[in-house]
Amino acid sequence: MTWTNWHVAPFVTSVFFVLGVLTLYWASVSWLKRWIHGHHWEITDRTIETWYGVLYMVTFTFSLQALVVGQTYDWQFMNFQLMAIIFCGYFLSDRVAGIWLFPTVIVFMIYNHSMTSWLSWGHTVTLCVLFWGLNIAYRKWHTRRLAPVIYLAIIIPCGWLLWYWMKLKYQLSWRMLTLQWLYLVVFAILLYSYVIMLTRDSELKQRLKRFASHDSLTQTANFAAYVEVGDCWFAKCKRTDQPLTMMMFDIDHFKQINDTHGHLAGDDVLQQVVATVQTVLDETDPRIRLFRTGGEEFNLLFSDYHLAATQPIVAQIFSAVNHLQVVADGLQIAPTISVGVSELQGVDHELIDLYNRVDRNLYHSKRNGRMQITSA
Repeated sequence: MTWTNWHVAPFVTSVFFVLGVLTLYWASVSWLKRWIHGHHWEITDRTIETWYGVLYMVTFTFSLQALVVGQTYDWQFMNFQLMAIIFCGYFLSDRVAGIWLFPTVIVFMIYNHSMTSWLSWGHTVTLCVLFWGLNIAYRKWHTRRLAPVIYLAIIIPCGWLLWYWMKLKYQLSWRMLTLQWLYLVVFAILLYSYVIMLTRDSELKQRLKRFASHDSLTQTANFAAYVEVGDCWFAKCKRTDQPLTMMMFDIDHFKQINDTHGHLAGDDVLQQVVATVQTVLDETDPRIRLFRTGGEEFNLLFSDYHLAATQPIVAQIFSAVNHLQVVADGLQIAPTISVGVSELQGVDHELIDLYNRVDRNLYHSKRNGRMQITSA
């Protein structure tokens, strides 16, 4: 229809179709990532892209085949379906294990009524070789300069063999085989170029986002991230009547450390204190968030924790930091911390209300000798 009515070759419309499918995936997964991160769920962008991508491509493949299943021309959408296989096998390969392809293809064969055809089984084995080859290629070489060459070196022979199986099964001409194989190669190049372009743009945005929300010295979240996460958790806890506890600590006499040992030594102290606290959190509950909210001031948010439940973790952090020995220029520095802790209360109307109460508890610890915990 595209040729007779609009004088547009089917190949051209196919190119725009492939681009449209990829653009829709990228637009929808971007919306999904914003929605998930807006709720502050601890899911990485890569995980979202991978599993949504698999679901998207499986749905796309089966939906296309539903239009031609059982027909003598049910091979016509094969290049589009191969694009879905190549996308999952190469660009999602760090999360999608190759072992999952075989059962998926078996289900597809049942769906397509081709289980009894030995040619279909030959096609299936070739498809698995293509998928696994792309899996290995991505894992080992995707960051190297020869990555696109290796990518095509796998697709070109496997693609030809896949269309050879179709030639035998449907008695296609050599001209049709060659034409469809060349279309596949062009689509594969287009897919690679388009996804690499979008991926680089996404990676740049992620680096900029991390730069804006993380402290460059300690690599922990900064005050801007604290406000964003804290406001979200505060609103959620007020709405659902869930507990929220905040811990704040200062490194005692930090200015004296800088003045005595130098700012590089002070930086080492900050980095090792953060690493020590993060180790405790990783071993107890990674959901607890750590933020650097000032020069030597740090803040922890315990979502779904009553004050009493945080006491063992607070004590463990307190003990771990106060037993820390930092070596700078051959000298040992033994940093200590003062701590304030408090729980969300009914009188708190904003996050700042809880913050101020924790801050008062922290300064109570500092005014009364430092190296102690004040909870209220």
